[in-house]
This record gives sequence, structure tokens and C-alpha cells, in this order.
Amino acid sequence: MATAASTSAATAAVLASRLLRRSPRLLRRLSLSRAPPAALSSSSSRSLVAPLARHPLGHRARMGHTAAAAAAAEPALGLTKPNAVETPQVTFSAKDIEFSEWKGDILAVAVTEKDLSKDSSSKFENAVLKKLDSQLGGLLSEAAAEEDFTGKAGQSVVLRLAGQGFKRVSLIGLGQNAPSTAAAGRGLGESVASVAKAAQASSAAIVFASPSGIQEEFKLTAAAAIASGTVLGLYEDSRYKSESKKVHLKQVDVIGLGSGPEVDQKLKYANDLSSGVIFGRELVNSPANVLTPAVLAEEASKIASTYSDVFTATILDVEKCKELKMGSYLGVAAASANPPHFIHLCYKPTDGNVKRKLAIVGKGLTFDSGGYNIKTGPGCSIELMKFDMGGSAAVFGAAKALGQIKPPGVEVHFIVAACENMISGTGMRPGDIVTASNGKTIEVNNTDAEGRLTLADALVYACNQGVDKIIDLATLTGACVVALGPSIAGIFTPSDELAKEVTAASEVSGEKFWRLPLEESYWESMKSGVADMVNTGGRQGGSITAALFLKQFVDEKVQWMHIDMAGPVWNDKKRAATGFGVSTLVEWVLKNSSS
Repeated sequence: MATAASTSAATAAVLASRLLRRSPRLLRRLSLSRAPPAALSSSSSRSLVAPLARHPLGHRARMGHTAAAAAAAEPALGLTKPNAVETPQVTFSAKDIEFSEWKGDILAVAVTEKDLSKDSSSKFENAVLKKLDSQLGGLLSEAAAEEDFTGKAGQSVVLRLAGQGFKRVSLIGLGQNAPSTAAAGRGLGESVASVAKAAQASSAAIVFASPSGIQEEFKLTAAAAIASGTVLGLYEDSRYKSESKKVHLKQVDVIGLGSGPEVDQKLKYANDLSSGVIFGRELVNSPANVLTPAVLAEEASKIASTYSDVFTATILDVEKCKELKMGSYLGVAAASANPPHFIHLCYKPTDGNVKRKLAIVGKGLTFDSGGYNIKTGPGCSIELMKFDMGGSAAVFGAAKALGQIKPPGVEVHFIVAACENMISGTGMRPGDIVTASNGKTIEVNNTDAEGRLTLADALVYACNQGVDKIIDLATLTGACVVALGPSIAGIFTPSDELAKEVTAASEVSGEKFWRLPLEESYWESMKSGVADMVNTGGRQGGSITAALFLKQFVDEKVQWMHIDMAGPVWNDKKRAATGFGVSTLVEWVLKNSSS
């Protein structure tokens, strides 16, 4: 008579036999870890080839070597399909004219708190406001008083007019001073977009009550920042809503910041840059049931085909990744029904002249469940883990912008190891050892520290492209958010030169970064008794040990920086992506192009 244990064992054997007949590859190896020869027999090895892919309606279909485009064409789980939404198409012009000569829908006047000072007869002392108020018969002064408008940053007041060249006039507050940073200029642009949307204006002009308050050397940057802020302020990601709002604004004139080819070129640059930021936002906002690794690869391929004069695309499937011995990356991907896609875009200038080679590597976890160390409890934010590919969104957003800008003299490699971190019988387990493509072995003591495992092989691949400098971006650690909050990214690099370059780029972009130490003594907590290293240390200094882990996969001859952007990737108030990183990356590439 069979015992309960033996009956269970027999039942399990029958089930296993049936499963093997349907999918014998399920028993192949999870990673490319080194093992003694006896362990490599066909009966015990589990492969890193593509796992079964889940059909969006719940069926399962074998993927094999299908192209990313074919996989991306499958309908998404839940039949969700993003709507085609019109992105803002705004033409910017720089003009040196009197504001009273301008004709259009809304004239936006940017004012500081000082500009609103009045004389003894309650008239504006500021020349621009005095002239405008006189032209309007004192209505401007009355409206400012009635609405308690004091010029504080973010304040605005709008008047509807008759018999003027412009249908509306708006006062927009700047705070105590005129813009002196890109962030302030972008904020003004967002305010202009807000009043223009409310008025359904198709044309607008921006003029400063005190243009002399803007330093001459900052005017170009100010014009670009205002233009960028206007476009980004107009944009609303309504692709997954049943209704969307139409964007009416088509023409914006910037008055008083100069005119001519140089300003026009800067305004075009702002438009190109904004399209990259919007693209980055859309990627992060897209849910994981729509933006699978295959779809991300397809979106990257579209960049290459759209700007084919400067871009080429290489998408590596599982078999090719196996050939390149990417066991660390493939170990993470093994549990998912959606197969991984290793994405490599290469930008080369049209003239072929290259002075410097760069690589930008982005973490591409289109969803992170945490694996067997599943994300649970308050604050785990598992419902937001679609943004765990925020690094790759910054990479491809920058690529799209640079495809339009086309900087000379620089070759740029955009690299993303895209996959999901899921849970299944084929998945990586705590305690498993995976082997990266540089031969180093990693004991996985936490499956929720998966991003660094994918980046390890991506960084090795980047170094093999013969680049001079590498920046990687990742939503890597909660520890960095605790340290720096939701608005600031942490940067780690052994190169002071690279730190200066990125800091200079961020001053132009307006994005916030803070350099943190690569404290080598902390590496002690990352040592394993059975492998070269573990993938995560203790709670203390978690963002530092994560950076030290990545450092193990970068050639010492290559200048390298890690950016932990777990905080600024997402705006909790708006419940939407920020597009963080795109602007700074583009500025960094341009600085290397011109140097």
C-alpha cells in the first residue's frame, strides 16, 4: 500500500512527465553559472533560451526566434491599446518688437514682485506695465488688485479684452527675481502653457516686464528653457484614457530675448529636446501589460528607422545573449513569460568623423515583482514597478532627441538589457549563483536586487564597444530616495572629470544631481563565501554598495558614472513620469561633441 508521501511523489512524477512532454526546455539551466562537468548532463541542465511567452489573452505560445516587431504586434493583456494622441506641435519664434505691436490670442507678461510696485498715484512704476495699463485704461492695475496678484512664482491673472491686437493679456508671477536658471525658465514656460490651455489659445507671446533683469549670457538658455517648459506644460499623456483634450496652441513668440539664427536654433533645439522628454515619459507611463521587453525593443527600433541616417539598431535574442555568456542578465529574465530583449542603438554622425565614443546604459526592467523576494508591505510600491525601466526611458528619450539634433564628432551607444523580474518555476531563486559575461560569479542573496544583475552584463557589453566614457542610469535603490528625496538623483563615479561634465550639463538642463561617495571599505559586505560576490549588502549604505557592485563590471580604462534616479523618475503629485535624465544626457553628449 502506498503511503501518502509515495502517492504524492508518484503524482508529482506523472505531472512532471506531462510537463516535460509539453515543454522539455523548462528543465534547462537558469543561468550560465559554472558547474562541474557532471552537472552538465542533459537531464539536469536548464537552459537560458526564451521561455514560453504568454499570449495577451492568457494562452501560451512558443516564441522561438520571433522578431521584436512581431511580439510587439500582439494585443496586450486586457486588450489595452494606447490611443493615438497628438503631441504638441508648437512653432517658436524669437522677436525684437514692441509688445504693443504683437497680434494674437494671449500676451503673457512675466513679472517679478518688484515689477508691481506703484507710485503715489497708484500707477505702475515699471515702464512695460505702465504702458500696458495705460493702453488698457487701467484695467490691468484693477485686475491685479482684485485678484490679489503679487507676482509670486506660480501666480497668474488673465483679462479678456476687446479692441486690442491681442484677445487676452496675462500677468505671470516670477517671484522675487527674473529667471536665472533653466529650471526657473522652464517653470515660466509651464505657466504660459497653463494659461494658454485654459484660454484655448492658438497663439501666444511671452514678454518680460523687466528684460534687463535677465543676464545677457543667460538669454539663449532662458529662451530654450521657456520653450521647453511650454511644450512639456502643454503635454498630457491621455493615451490610456477614453477621452483626450485637444492642444490648441500652435505658435509662441518670445519677445525681448534677442532674435536671429542663433536664438532660432536654440528654440528648435528646445523642441527637439522636449520630444525626447515626452517620449521618455510615455515609456515610463505605459503599463507593463503594454510595454513588454519586446515592445520596448520595437520602440527603440523605430528610433533607428526614423533617423536611419545616423542610427543603427541591434536587438539580441536569448540565444545570442547565451553566446555572449550574459548569465547575470538572463538569470533575472528566466521567470518571465515575456522573453528578454537586449537592445543596442548606435549613433554615428553623418560625416563619419568621430573624436569621442560614449555609451549610455539604462536599466530596463519593464516590471519588477521582486522575484521570490517579492515586494510586500507598505511602501513597497509594487503597483508602480512599471517605472523600473526609467533608466532605459531616459536612454531612448535622449536617443530620439539626438537623432533630430545630430551632433557631430561623437559616437554614442545606447544600451538596454530589457526584461521582467517575475516569479515562476523557471525563475532565479535566492542562493542561486549566476555568472556574468566577464566571468565573475554572483551569489543572488536577494532576487529583488535584480537591476544591478542586468546592468552587469550591459556594462560589460558597453565596454566591449571600445568607448571612452559610460554613464548608466537606473531606478536602483530605495536607499538613494531616503538619502536624497524624490527630486534629486545620486551620482557615483571615480572620475572627477566625468563628475564635472555631468554637473555642467545638469546646470543647463535644470535637473538635480548630487555626488555620493564610492566608499571602497563598504565592499566587505558584498563578499560571498561561495562566489566572487553577493548581489546586495546590508541596509546601511545600500546605494553605495549597489554602485560598488556595478563597478566590478566596468573596464578600469573607461571613465564611468552610475546615476541612481529612483527618486526623480516619478512625480507622486501628478502620478506620472517626469522624463528625468533625458535633458542632462543630451547636454552631456553635446558637450562631448563640441569639446
